[in-house]
Amino acid sequence: MIHPKTELRLISKEIGYGVVAKEFIPAGTITWVLDELDREFTPAQFKKMNPLYQNILDTYCYRNNKGNLVLCWDYGRYVNHSFKSNCLSTAYDFEIAIRDIQPGEELTDDYGYLNVSEPFKGVDEGTKRKTVYPDDLLKNYKSWDKKLNQNFPKITKVEQPLKELISPKLWDEIIKIADGKKEMESILKNHFSG
Repeated sequence: MIHPKTELRLISKEIGYGVVAKEFIPAGTITWVLDELDREFTPAQFKKMNPLYQNILDTYCYRNNKGNLVLCWDYGRYVNHSFKSNCLSTAYDFEIAIRDIQPGEELTDDYGYLNVSEPFKGVDEGTKRKTVYPDDLLKNYKSWDKKLNQNFPKITKVEQPLKELISPKLWDEIIKIADGKKEMESILKNHFSG
């Protein structure tokens, strides 16, 4: 489920639709959580589908660490790629804002950690990386972990509208990580090696 203080907007003709903050979202805010309504499809299920459905899944899904395609039921599937993303996935089936997100600003992910199956060129943002590759998670997990570690302690200090989707057991673990009593699991846990 995507953060409730967001909306779907047309970003541009080139990019299409994206998810935009309606209000200020501070760093450390959980911006998306895998929930019970999200659908997961195995590669075998995908292969049996009509090409029309395959195209939809190719466009709107990410691949989890089991190699399954995950389709967000809400407009979380419209979060666009950026090499300068303001949200990062964690090893815990949720994403956090890694910097403050202003009202009207688009929420973005770096698709490099979403186990893409084919390389693709991103919009030129003046960054060193210009293309997303299937092995980007292996190459960049340390820098993404660093950004997550810098922002994880903020999770318990800011309002969390999606907290009710986090199990009490996981929330206890989040508190321990935020307080420095437990080490955060690496984003590398999300890697699909297939």
